[in-house]
Amino acid sequence: MPRSTNSVSSRKKRKKIIKLAKGFYGSRKKIYTVAKNAVEKSFLYAFSGRKNKKRNLRSLWIQRINAGTRTYGKSYSDFIKKLSYHNVKINRKLLSDISMNEPKVFKNIIDFVYS
Repeated sequence: MPRSTNSVSSRKKRKKIIKLAKGFYGSRKKIYTVAKNAVEKSFLYAFSGRKNKKRNLRSLWIQRINAGTRTYGKSYSDFIKKLSYHNVKINRKLLSDISMNEPKVFKNIIDFVYS
């Protein structure tokens, strides 16, 4: 009895990897074994990139809050400490947005915290 191969699903699996490698340079998009390694590595980069994106955005929010507090002669660390002391539950993302787009509201927050 001849050997049976599952060529349909094998080809489907290879085509999926080659499709994911679209846009890669040279043999990384053409040759299956090289493309497979490149796609696996790209998934690792994508995973760590999603984590780095969160880290970078938090850093950006902190810089914006710091710039907003410095205009009133206060420091970021002191401002955050006083926020927690007064039980003000506003996250850094919202604070940075307020400091950039609503300076009067941000001034009111600073006045409340430092009163």
